[in-house]
Amino acid sequence: MIREMIAILDFGSQYIQLIARRVREHNVYSRIFPAGTPAGELAKLPLKGIILSGGPASVYEASAPRCDERIFELGVPVLGICYGMQLGSRMLGAEVIPARSREYGRAGLAILDKSDLFAALPDETLVWASHGDQVAHPGPGFVKLAETKTCPWAAVRHAAKRFYGVQFHPEVSHTPKGPEILKNFLYRICGCSGDWKMSDFVAETVQAVRRQVGDATVICGLSGGVDSSVTAALLHQAIGDQLVCILVDNGLLRRNERESIVATFRDHFRMDLHVVDWSSQFLAALAGVTDPQQKRKIIGAEFIAAFKSEAGKIPNAKFLAQGTLYPDVIESGAASRASPPACAEGVPPSLQGQDALATCAPAANIKLHHNVGGLPAHLGFELVEPLRDLFKDEVRVVGEYLGLPEDLVWRHPFPGPGLGVRVVGEITPAKLEVLRSADEILIDEIKAAGLYRKISQALTVLVPVSTVGVMGDERSYENVIAIRAVDTTDFMTADFSRIPYEVLSTISSRIINEVRGVNRVVYDISSKPPATIEWE
Repeated sequence: MIREMIAILDFGSQYIQLIARRVREHNVYSRIFPAGTPAGELAKLPLKGIILSGGPASVYEASAPRCDERIFELGVPVLGICYGMQLGSRMLGAEVIPARSREYGRAGLAILDKSDLFAALPDETLVWASHGDQVAHPGPGFVKLAETKTCPWAAVRHAAKRFYGVQFHPEVSHTPKGPEILKNFLYRICGCSGDWKMSDFVAETVQAVRRQVGDATVICGLSGGVDSSVTAALLHQAIGDQLVCILVDNGLLRRNERESIVATFRDHFRMDLHVVDWSSQFLAALAGVTDPQQKRKIIGAEFIAAFKSEAGKIPNAKFLAQGTLYPDVIESGAASRASPPACAEGVPPSLQGQDALATCAPAANIKLHHNVGGLPAHLGFELVEPLRDLFKDEVRVVGEYLGLPEDLVWRHPFPGPGLGVRVVGEITPAKLEVLRSADEILIDEIKAAGLYRKISQALTVLVPVSTVGVMGDERSYENVIAIRAVDTTDFMTADFSRIPYEVLSTISSRIINEVRGVNRVVYDISSKPPATIEWE
């Protein structure tokens, strides 16, 4: 059972997941709630503090999102970040106005009060600011904690209401002392004990799964990726032989993927693993389809059909376990309760509100995740999602704690639809074979260069464009392979990996020389946002 929690109210910040992660990094459990969550509901939680996130709106606009004013009566400290500072300050009597000089990017912060929030910090430090509004007249009860050259009230405290506000983003890496600021809030101000540990998570999850499933059988869709593997290991610890794993060979797996999964889970871990070869059904259904969302829908439908076929052979199967993660839930627009406003990134600052980083819009369905949301009711399965509240790096920690092999725990993510979303356009067996060969070379070379653990995810994409080339003194007109490699901590945002040129050269040379049908290799240097990690 969770003994202490920080509730994060989301006002549409693009950094909302990052705030939650930063809190958890200090061994304090955090959860994200819609901005308007009633104070009475929050009061039922083992609450130690509340964080009000940033957001793209201006607090003085009629349509600006607000929180329940009664949160200041709950007796726990409240930290407002950027928009959260302005909203909390305004609700407590301060005036918020458009700033004469907006602050975007790095700013020098002069700290005036080191008694709590800024304890043990230097007199001056750099912070990452992104706002067009600011607190102008705080009113009675407010104390100035810090200032910048253009923002006189860059950090405040309202002692009577236990409210703290910062007009910058302590959660981003561009604020070097941000971790210390958040730690001060969590430990000095909220009095957290830091009892959030993965060992506790595993023990609590094991008990929760046992309570949920009773003596029923649980089917786990096992792909061999980190998420499904950790899900299987966690459930196996909880219910042992009540777990039946199913590997669906959809014809979209990487080379030797099926054999590797069988060797690991059936032969080594002695799990009950059923292999369903549904590859012909998948490829037949996908023939001629080019739209990426339609491909995902087809793959999801065939995935369900394969499960239904095999589940009928498994007695007492009432539950289906899935390796759904928190980012999956958010990106699918399937967050619990009504989704708060989300942000469309990449909008010029001149067109934005005070947060200057996004424009408010309903939560977008960025892409379909076939492992998020309810299953068709007629299947009769109830979902078990033990990792639903975790980020990818936290899942890896759980995997290590459970004793999974290091190469499996640190394996790069592989999408549920497999190579189906890496063959851009129509999928054919010939195209899949080209992509498998290129993918194998890419992974082999980044491992040989000692880069596999440094890169968060690497993949190849078969682009539906033929380009002219010269091979063997003859003109060629063949396929393009795109290489995609990213660095990230949470997969919500990512930057392209700076792979050394000599390594890229080797990869390109090998793919062109060894993979028949490819005469050009390109490297994707876009970030997320605006691009996604996968191409489709």
